[in-house]
Amino acid sequence: MDSRTLPRNALVKPRPRNARPVPGHPDHWRSKAWWPWTKRGLSLLFFAAVVVLLVQYGRHIDWREVLNSLRATPRAALLAAVGLAAASHLLYSCFDLIGRRYTGHNLRTPTVMAVTFVSYAFNLSIGSLLGGVGFRYRLYSRLGLNNGVITRIVSMSMLTNWLGYKLLAGFLFLVHPLALPPSWKMGNHGLQWLGAILMLISLSYLVACARSGDRIWTIKGHELYLPPWRMAVLQMAVSCVNWCLMAAVIYVLLGQRIVYTDVLTVLLIGAIAGVVAHVPAGLGVFEFVFIALLSHLVPESLLLGALLGYRAIYYIAPLIVAAVMYLGMEARARRAKTAPSDPRGPQPQNP
Repeated sequence: MDSRTLPRNALVKPRPRNARPVPGHPDHWRSKAWWPWTKRGLSLLFFAAVVVLLVQYGRHIDWREVLNSLRATPRAALLAAVGLAAASHLLYSCFDLIGRRYTGHNLRTPTVMAVTFVSYAFNLSIGSLLGGVGFRYRLYSRLGLNNGVITRIVSMSMLTNWLGYKLLAGFLFLVHPLALPPSWKMGNHGLQWLGAILMLISLSYLVACARSGDRIWTIKGHELYLPPWRMAVLQMAVSCVNWCLMAAVIYVLLGQRIVYTDVLTVLLIGAIAGVVAHVPAGLGVFEFVFIALLSHLVPESLLLGALLGYRAIYYIAPLIVAAVMYLGMEARARRAKTAPSDPRGPQPQNP
């Protein structure tokens, strides 16, 4: 294993591989006659998968219950929840700006935030593979970024999200463990041990970035880049604040009847339970976790009402906005495609 200091332009202009034909060369696979048809087929498959998953998501939602829950929520609490949800989505939209700093691409800030918002909204409803990853690849590639850069952006965004999760969950599990329902007749020492492990992982990442950040490490032929420690701290900070904002939405909708740290802890448990269950948006799993862990503190009807309101405000409303934005992005991309092309090919936008 060896390491070297990372040049500032190393991630922007990777070293050319002369053994492979570049795009535009007659021998490159994108120049073959079958590539345009394959590309159209993949686009249709992508859209079909999005539609199918959205229909499945809509069928699992009791829309009448959602509307009744929103009507029963006091206006002040509803407005506060909407504001907190908007702040969370706005903050998450900045995650890919860290990826821009990490990779060095020069897309404009509003463009990057728009792509991140659309991807995150679809990710919440149809899952990370097609939503968070698929939409980023499609939108960023249309903006002129190559697959290598997009992969690093996606990886950095996912790392940012789960770094904050581990730090926040580890701290809460260790310092403020959740009081389990009396009927469970078991302690929470296992949760405290898990918290200690999560904290250790998070702190180890910070130490590694502080000691060896901004360098490329080569391990068995694979290159690993650690960001500078300031970027690592920023990753954890924005992610922790985002998770706290998400919990604050539910806390407000519950009428502040449960201690905020308990709501935050259960949200973190529910989030990982939804990921493990591989259910888009954690439908059913998320609600089950809240009812199982908090129904001894407030009535189940109140919990379900707050969670339905949370889905409407944090999932459904942003999804509608993101769908409109995505259609606009596709329309602009089609117009740009029919316009006279630049002989240099698609160029990333300047800041």
